[in-house]
Order: sequence, then C-alpha cells, then structure tokens
Amino acid sequence: MKFENVSIIGLAHVDAPYRVTSAELETQLSPLLNRIQVRSDVIQSLTGIMARRFWEPERQPSEVATMAAEKAIGDAGIDRSNLGILVNTSVCRDYIEPSTACLVHGNLGLSSDCMNFDVGNACLAFLNGMEIIGNMIERGQIDYGIVVDGEGSRFVVETTIQRLLTSDCDEETFRNNFATFTLGSGAAAMVLARSDLAPNGHRLLGGVTLAATEHKNLCRGQMDCMKTDASALLVAGLKLAGATFKKAVKELEWIPGELDQFILHQVSAVHTAKLTELLGLDDKKVFKTFPEYGNVGPAAIPITLSKALEADRIHKNDRVALMGIGSGLNCAMMEVRW
Repeated sequence: MKFENVSIIGLAHVDAPYRVTSAELETQLSPLLNRIQVRSDVIQSLTGIMARRFWEPERQPSEVATMAAEKAIGDAGIDRSNLGILVNTSVCRDYIEPSTACLVHGNLGLSSDCMNFDVGNACLAFLNGMEIIGNMIERGQIDYGIVVDGEGSRFVVETTIQRLLTSDCDEETFRNNFATFTLGSGAAAMVLARSDLAPNGHRLLGGVTLAATEHKNLCRGQMDCMKTDASALLVAGLKLAGATFKKAVKELEWIPGELDQFILHQVSAVHTAKLTELLGLDDKKVFKTFPEYGNVGPAAIPITLSKALEADRIHKNDRVALMGIGSGLNCAMMEVRW
C-alpha cells in the first residue's frame, strides 16, 4: 500500500503527571517476591524500564485523548471544522458504549459532518488509524482527519499488585502477570491531510502489514488483568516482524542503511535489542522512550515520534520508519518522509 497525496501536518503527545518507578512497584511487591524467591529488582533488571507514568485516578481516556487532540490541531494550524474524521485507537476506554471517539468528538466540538469511531487492534491500532485516514484522503473522501489515543495503566497495575499479594500466587502466576508491570500511561494525536493542501507537511508514503493470528492466545488483557506468555510472545513477535520487514523491503523499497530513524513500538530493553539485531538496524537510529515511560500501548509509536522531534532527532527529508507489533499477532510498518 502506497500513498501519493497524504501528509502528517500535526502531532502531539501529553505525558501523564505521576512518575512511578519500577523500584516503587518492587517495594509494593516485596512480600510476594521474597516468598517466591524472585530478585527484588526483577522489573527493572528484566525490562530496562526505570519508570512509567500514571494519570490521576479519576482521569478518563477520552479526556487525555482530547488534550492531545487539542495540541495536535494547534500544531497543524487548521480550523477543526475542516476535519472529516476522528479515529480513536485507545485500548483503554471510558465505557463499553458509547465509543471513546464520540466522547472526544463531542469534547472538541467537531462538526456533525465529521465521522468518528473507535478502531481496536491492541498496540497496533494507531498505525491502523493512520492507514484508514490515509486511504480516505487518497480516494478524495476527506481532506483532513485526526487519530487520537489515550492510555492509562494505573488501574490495571494497582489491581494486579493487590490481587497477587492477596492470593496464593506462585512463580508461574507472577510470570504470567509480569508484562502488566511494563505498562505506562500517555496520550497522543496526529492530524493528516491531503498533501496538495499541506505544502509543509510530512509525506506518509505508505506501509505494509502481516498477521500471525495462530498466536492469538499468547497475550490476553482485561481492564483489571493482563496475562502473557512473554517468552513465546517474544519469539513469535520477532518472527512476524522479520517477515513484515522483508515485505517492506520489497514493497516500500527499503534499504535499512538508507532509513534515517526507526520509531519502534516500545516494550522493553530485551524486545528492542532483539528486534534491532534481527532486522540489522543501527541502534543509534532507534529513539528509546521505554526506560522512562514503559509500554504505552498504541500511543507508544506517536509518543516516541513526538519526543524524537522534541529531541531534534528528526530533520527535514529524513526517512522515518514506524514499526509496530500488536498482540494477536499483527504487525505493521510505515514510512514517513519528514
């Protein structure tokens, strides 16, 4: 899939206000860690995550997605009445219904002509939202669209800690719940437009996707619990990423050495290192946010891209690869010409 007339014109992220260290979580878990004889610094030592962020307990996904959307619309410099669609891609949501998208739509005061809906695909959904809007722009259905995402990990992390401490948790149960402690909170939004209406935009050139849904049972999440076979998920995810990368090399004509920046879905130090090695990427071109922010689900890629821009890591005409994997398993890779 290639685009001829799609550009990114606005991008923003919002950090959750409370910094919670892995050491703090390990202290809370210490009675359990001592009982099952697991090292006291297990979270930070195995993941490389020093901290993650939490929102206030009452803060809703639609509220933080709205914050990011306001910033992204301001960054785009357009009147919000021009938006033809809003796609929300959050794993977290305020309610089963209505959609989080309609809540954000209402918060922003968008036109009744602006379509809105949720897209759910685990950590891959933001890239899927970009593709949906890109296709709509490409076929002339809309001129502008916005992808939003708001994620909060406080409830699932705190609930998991309480459950493990008050149960007969053994080492296997702790291992199955361990990925929960990598989760972080944050929000992001991106405005896309027809390139001929945005001469200063950043061209979204296209992308590729692959599925490996035979691995659909390796990670399952609920509002208060996430259980993961982390080792099997890592192996299957790397295999799928390798195949998707080969597809990108063929269809997007990628030559790894010619790409300037790699914006990866952020999970942990192990995942990042193994993916970088497998694909033969230059580690110096991989901007990392997981040590301070953890795994922020579908918001991780746009947050990392936004923070890389703030850090002056991306410059005009850079070829930027966006690369994500979502439980299920699904994988997507896209290219932006900055």
